Amino acid sequence: MKIETICVQGGYDPKSGDARTLPLYQSTTYYYKTPEELAHLFDVPKDGHIYSRISNPTTNAFEEKIAMLEGGVGAMATASGMSAVMAAVMNVAHKGDNIISLSSIYGGTFNLFKITLPKFGVNTKFITDDMTDEQIESLIDENTKAIFAETIANPAMIVCDFDRYAKICKKHGILFIVDNTLATPCLVRPFEHGANVIVHSTTKYLDGHASCVGGMIVDGGNFNFRGNPRYQEFYTPDASYHDVIYVDEGGSAAYILKARMQYMRDMGLSPSPFNTWFTNIGTETLHLRMERTSQNALALAKLLKSHKNVEWVLYPGLEDDKFHDIAVKYYKGGFGGMLVFGVKGGRSNAEKFIKNLNLIKQVTHIADVRSCVLHPASTTHRQLSDADLINAGITPNMVRLSVGIENIDDLSKDVSDALDNI
Repeated sequence: MKIETICVQGGYDPKSGDARTLPLYQSTTYYYKTPEELAHLFDVPKDGHIYSRISNPTTNAFEEKIAMLEGGVGAMATASGMSAVMAAVMNVAHKGDNIISLSSIYGGTFNLFKITLPKFGVNTKFITDDMTDEQIESLIDENTKAIFAETIANPAMIVCDFDRYAKICKKHGILFIVDNTLATPCLVRPFEHGANVIVHSTTKYLDGHASCVGGMIVDGGNFNFRGNPRYQEFYTPDASYHDVIYVDEGGSAAYILKARMQYMRDMGLSPSPFNTWFTNIGTETLHLRMERTSQNALALAKLLKSHKNVEWVLYPGLEDDKFHDIAVKYYKGGFGGMLVFGVKGGRSNAEKFIKNLNLIKQVTHIADVRSCVLHPASTTHRQLSDADLINAGITPNMVRLSVGIENIDDLSKDVSDALDNI
């Protein structure tokens, strides 16, 4: 099936007499007639559902849809995007290990990597996109387990050069993990460009309506763990689960099986079935929303670029944007709905602009059908030091605009009026 059809029908194939739309299985547990049936599922959990902390039929259908959209071999939904990022990293990195990450990532992820994971013995070496390959490779040691990047950095708008980082990862035999939240598989499919694991905050475009918090990890099935000394847990017996060997039991989906049987089971990362059911409904219009939001964002980027009270605009759809050529290389059908710009006059005028808006609302969110705005330096990234803000590409006058699917004339008027009245 093509992307558009997967959005609508992927993950759920009703049999004769079944509900036409995906049912909501709002149940914690599942009945089996014989002890032998249930015992088998504890040995081979992928054959059915035991308990909704581990898996659920509604959630499973949603997972299958996202795996299909991304072109992966399996997926695991989580309670939030942050829990997806945490589990994706901890599935391979433990005490004494490290990962390498772009410093321009979302502030919450940056804080997880810099402050929280070190408490568990996992450290992060941060890099910038202007570093040379040699500088990046010099940071890789025997305990490095992954390189982490975002398809497009939030809010620095740095577009990931997949080929570059995939080449480094393959050379050293380490995982390439990509957060594809802001592009979605409708615009970019990172597995086609060398990524091994994809994470999503499904709270954003996949849901699209600011209704449900959630996350997703997708396994590309394109990484060979067997025999790689960095990842011995994948091909040696797991004592916590009756000595299962994940590369034997899971095959190409060994990564996602291990994530489920260790981190989903032991850390309780499971999403509510209602949230996955509702988010699945959101994905049915994902392809349409990504097309419209990309069109609207490009139009507003051009408007902002020509306004006298705007100092600069970052949006990869603009032909003179620093990352336009890279974006054209990987993006298909648009460049997404987020853009950032600097208001002339510094922070105070950026705040005045936000106060002057009427249609566009200030919220701690992006990727909604409704346009929204935020001042990153004082909100989502306020926990960062001044130096970290600079490394993340955030200036005091930066405004982040997440463009919805409203009529572009209404959005343009709201933005123009707010700028004119500073």
